[in-house]
Amino acid sequence: MTHADEMVKWLGELGYTHCFFVSGGNSMHLLNAARQRMVCVPVVHEVSAGIAAEYFNESHLSSGKAFVLVTAGPGLTNLVTALAGAYLESRELLVLGGQVKSSDLADKGLRQRGIQEVDGIAIARPVAKSVRRIEKPIAKADFCQLVKSGSTDRKGPVFLEVCLDVQGAPAKDNDDVAIAESTEPLSTSEIDNASLGKVAELLAKSKRPVLLVGGGVSRDQFYSLIPEVERLGIPVMTTWNAADRIGANHHLYFGRPNTWGQRSSNLILQGADLVIAVGTRLGMQQTGFNWSQFVPNGDVVQVDIDKTELEKGHPDIGLAICADASNLLRRLFEKSVATPVWSAWVDLARRVRARIPLSEPINGSFDGFLNPYEFALSLSELCDEVDTVVPCSSGGAFTVMMQAFNQRSGQVIITNKGLASMGYGLAGAIGAALADRSRRTVLVEGDGGFSQNLQELATVNVQNLNLKIFIFANNGYASIRMTQKNYFDGAYLGCDIESGLGFPDWQTLAKAFGIKSKILSEDFASDRDFLDAWSDADPWLFVVPIHPEQTYFPKISSQVTATGGMESAPLHKMSPPLSDELIAELALELGLK
Repeated sequence: MTHADEMVKWLGELGYTHCFFVSGGNSMHLLNAARQRMVCVPVVHEVSAGIAAEYFNESHLSSGKAFVLVTAGPGLTNLVTALAGAYLESRELLVLGGQVKSSDLADKGLRQRGIQEVDGIAIARPVAKSVRRIEKPIAKADFCQLVKSGSTDRKGPVFLEVCLDVQGAPAKDNDDVAIAESTEPLSTSEIDNASLGKVAELLAKSKRPVLLVGGGVSRDQFYSLIPEVERLGIPVMTTWNAADRIGANHHLYFGRPNTWGQRSSNLILQGADLVIAVGTRLGMQQTGFNWSQFVPNGDVVQVDIDKTELEKGHPDIGLAICADASNLLRRLFEKSVATPVWSAWVDLARRVRARIPLSEPINGSFDGFLNPYEFALSLSELCDEVDTVVPCSSGGAFTVMMQAFNQRSGQVIITNKGLASMGYGLAGAIGAALADRSRRTVLVEGDGGFSQNLQELATVNVQNLNLKIFIFANNGYASIRMTQKNYFDGAYLGCDIESGLGFPDWQTLAKAFGIKSKILSEDFASDRDFLDAWSDADPWLFVVPIHPEQTYFPKISSQVTATGGMESAPLHKMSPPLSDELIAELALELGLK
């Protein structure tokens, strides 16, 4: 038994069951050990291994967890994007990396001694919560403490680089040591009663409150709190990372505010006199770059597990509480025994939602092409409550899904918007699909993003996943095209076929990977051939024809200032502006200028 066997055995005791990997010489002992104890899933590119493991874990659909195994040098450098994505989204991602023998490590300023050697620890450190190069056999307690550090307090990736000779070393005699419970103190262990009382007091006095739920509140935790939400009658909104915490048809749900969010949600949020933001870092995409105008007529309470997020200086926070969001919510609901009357506020919010459609006429339609917003609405109707939905992570397809998709209670929706990298969708969908093969997984991604990781269609085929892939085929990068059109008078470069960006024939590509495909028509939702494919357990690729000139509104617009800087509109002033009639009817009633 080797030390690599020991480490993989310890991972099994910690609940790990799956290993996503790309094999390599400097990780050979670890892979051989994983082969004997884990479900090993080979992928074509290391970045896909990292993304798939992140989404596997984030889905919480499996009783076990997944880790990543890569080799030294390019194995690690190829993985860095996935490390950065998990780091920014505060998600668990354990990576075991191979490294050259400890005797071959470069030193004294030498760039490289061993084959494929690169300093993985130095590369990974800025985008990982814990890093360690293991140059001699490690004690079980130390190894397990390192692994568990990624799941305590604010979560994040852990990168352990294991030298080849250490992997193959004989097993140590400490395997009978029990894995101790973590003793790392959490900043969330105690919730300040005085702060809790202030929140309860603000809520009791509020006439127009909004509960903004972020990804720091888990699905199960918020599901259990919905009866308390209903008892209080408080309006609920979610961030994009918490899109699946409540069904779109719930009578107290009022959408997803964001710089690319739902216009009605932005108006309602901005018209609130109290926003309780729990489990969200309130980044600039959430508040708008003009963050000084975030909730202009109300107080903001922010609850976050990371003190630095509360002290970053934006937006203006009336009350900041460093605590676990779920625990504080439960305590707050227990303390709020009286039920304030917010029926007038709820009625106004419903009227705003009813008057502003999720698919706005400004985007129009083109003969022979699908309107992406209408597509997303139709897809919402087709999906059921046990589907897993992956709305990619960047570009027009992503924002359309976040604006127009109506989620159902019970669905799992996963994205990675912090890094907002193209190429995340397919690998993420693979990880989510493998977490629970009994569920259908639905991926929506633009042709530009899909092209960056399309080699993983091979993995989809080999694994025979129940995965339905929808590609927005507009022959380019829709969001970049809009930027170049709006700010540079349509001086297009590298954003579509005409400006030098190439794309494959999607059906030919799908056939090459052994995957069935179909081009969708405008009436796809009633097309019998499509519906048969939709209910088929095999993987399918669906091409969604989108006109290259398709617009993506509403959005927060910015203008270039005289000094060359950018000045953004506040959240409630999305482009294009509302009609004078709607401004008079809604904006003024919300107290917005």
